Amino acid sequence: MILTWYGHACFLAETAAGSVVFDPYAPGSVPGLTLPPLRADAVVCSHGHRDHAHAAGVTLSGRKPDFTIRAIPSFHDDRSGTLRGENRIHVLEADGLRLVHMGDLGHMLSEEQLAAVGKPDVLLIPVGGHYTIGPAAAEKLVRALRPRLTIPMHYRGEGFGYDVIGPVEDFTHLFDTVTFRSSNVLDPAEAEGVVVLRCPV
Repeated sequence: MILTWYGHACFLAETAAGSVVFDPYAPGSVPGLTLPPLRADAVVCSHGHRDHAHAAGVTLSGRKPDFTIRAIPSFHDDRSGTLRGENRIHVLEADGLRLVHMGDLGHMLSEEQLAAVGKPDVLLIPVGGHYTIGPAAAEKLVRALRPRLTIPMHYRGEGFGYDVIGPVEDFTHLFDTVTFRSSNVLDPAEAEGVVVLRCPV
């Protein structure tokens, strides 16, 4: 599996069984970011907001991928969706790995949701707060799920992201060991712990 981060919550996962784009964002929807033309076998969106649901920005190959993706219902806020609606957690099983994309999760998971997610090999989790869980809640979920590899997303960095969300450092300082990569591309087999990818701005 090869992961490529395009900023915000958008990732391309390329596997031996096929490829999928998670949460592509529409032009002008995320300050400082422009989504390049993407091609994949599938595209999934955690919810319908413009910064997560620009499926038209992904050209589909027409091939049927040989992997499974499960959607686990959750909410975009901590008030049962009354503020920002629903959110879907996506669980990809491919290449012998379980990759979990949390989307715009806005609350702690219930015991039933934790059981449905299972133990991720790779966890893609929002950490910026305001629209999603913040760094403290994200840390609690990482401790509860115990993924081999955690990649933070949906935060503000130099030159990109919403002003109202926090920087990744608010999350990473909660962990003893964090690796900052110089690339936005990663083979999950080559990393573990908390890894921050470089945003391609």
